Amino acid sequence: MQAAIIIFPGSNREHDVCLAWKLATGRDPLRIWHGDATLPDTDLIILPGGFAHGDYLRCGAMAARAPIMREVKARAERGTPVLGICNGFQILTEAGMLPGALLPNRSLAFTCRDIHLRVENSQTIFTCGYAAGQTIRVPVAHHDGGYTADPVTLDRLEDQGLVAFRYCGPSGMLGEADNFNGSARAIAGIFNESRTILGLMPAVKAAQARHSGAPRSGEPGTHEHRLGGIVTAGATADRSVFLGSGLPRCAQAPE
Repeated sequence: MQAAIIIFPGSNREHDVCLAWKLATGRDPLRIWHGDATLPDTDLIILPGGFAHGDYLRCGAMAARAPIMREVKARAERGTPVLGICNGFQILTEAGMLPGALLPNRSLAFTCRDIHLRVENSQTIFTCGYAAGQTIRVPVAHHDGGYTADPVTLDRLEDQGLVAFRYCGPSGMLGEADNFNGSARAIAGIFNESRTILGLMPAVKAAQARHSGAPRSGEPGTHEHRLGGIVTAGATADRSVFLGSGLPRCAQAPE
């Protein structure tokens, strides 16, 4: 299984993604510069966090128009999974690959701390290592992370099961204080309609270097997030992840 990490001027978390991928799969990922026009064969494309192009204009606006993004879009249309983390999520919305937009946190301040997420849909190649309703603890590090979309789009995301994660408390309950950046309906991550593209704001790639995945004392039902569960699209559970359909075993419909 091979992954390609797209690097933009201002990306700063690609090293965390590389580490997580290597730990989960035993292979070094490919590193692709934003100015390249072609992509080698790959099973997964990752847009890491950072401040692409210094966040000028809008976060991700310039990166979304990089030469490599034409190929990223083409591969995504052919079914190659794409993961956008933090700034990568912003780029995916600016590129029109995911609906909505990311606005400044309601505090208008950069926030860097651990938070909790509730898994909303576990029937995807990115989240099949979790259970629906499970709570995971991950770090965030962003200034513009408030997800927004028009009411029709929000209803569609809900109705079609395209909400991946929500901000929550340690027990999984939703609360205004836990939705620290003011995201609409506490949404922290979403899928496209085929659930082969995932964008999420929490800096999950940073968790791999810090956490072992063991349960944290005093937090029933939660665990520290192992990046492999999302980034490797199930590779930690099954090294022979991609079958004839191009999906991990845990994401295929039962026969």
